[in-house]
Amino acid sequence: MKSMLLLVLCAGLCFANSNIHQHNIQTLMNNAVVVQVPHAHGSIVEVPLTCGDAYQDNEVFWKKDGEEMTPALQGNQIRVLVKEMKAGNYSCHLSSSGEYLNHTLILVQLDPDNRTVILEEKSPKEGHIQCSALNYKGSFHCTWKKTQHRSHAAVLLVKASRYQDEISCVVDADGSGVQCQDVDCPYKEEKHPIQLIIYMHSHSRLEAYTKSFYLREIVRPEKLPNLHISCGQVFSWDYPDTWEKPRTFFSLHFQVKVVQSGQSCNSDRIILQNNLTEETKYDVNIKSKKYVFCVRAQDKFALGPWSHWSQYM
Repeated sequence: MKSMLLLVLCAGLCFANSNIHQHNIQTLMNNAVVVQVPHAHGSIVEVPLTCGDAYQDNEVFWKKDGEEMTPALQGNQIRVLVKEMKAGNYSCHLSSSGEYLNHTLILVQLDPDNRTVILEEKSPKEGHIQCSALNYKGSFHCTWKKTQHRSHAAVLLVKASRYQDEISCVVDADGSGVQCQDVDCPYKEEKHPIQLIIYMHSHSRLEAYTKSFYLREIVRPEKLPNLHISCGQVFSWDYPDTWEKPRTFFSLHFQVKVVQSGQSCNSDRIILQNNLTEETKYDVNIKSKKYVFCVRAQDKFALGPWSHWSQYM
């Protein structure tokens, strides 16, 4: 009978230990580690934490998300169990005064990271992140939109690089985009794409969003300025001030269309079908006197994204 009970206890302990994983823990940045699990339900991961070598001889205790833990955890080196998505911010403090010493943010990431819930996918082609640049000087801007139920999510880290060179980025004040500058880029032939990773976290959940592109694929000219009419129905416009020079080398071509009066340039109620020209003027030769004239620009050689429509009513 005792032998049978011992076998049952051993089996139970073995089963419990089999559910505790000690691997798939990565340091993402200073004071932040990521626990990677195949699925959130039922996962238990043991994570080692250290207050710091400088505090080896001090008596310290730990808090989770600012609250003392029950049962209390003490010591410079501890181990915590992260169950499912219940991670958090673990901070260590002097036992004598409660003074803050250090902290480690533990986040949970599903691996493979293909069940994204933080950012909206604009389309299968455009993905979760949309990037654009006004010219070839190396500056580009990327944006995203958070899902309705994850509006509180925040950017934890941005990594951008081209081959072996890092690219500096600054997150927008509202957290909905990032501005980056590739200082080695201007006018060089692009042999390698830009690699961008945005790490977003919602509570303890971490998701990594990636995008790979060449600058020439995202350069979108600004809307064409100074659109005006003269000599009856001859429309003229200028190159954007932000476009590259000399313009004989960085050439644009222009798409022109005329839509019915009161319609937007995206309307399918077209009077004059899309026409291409390399000149910065166009003679509208139609009978109607009331219409909307539309024109937009594209890099003539790279054939990247079109600018937004400029219109004259």
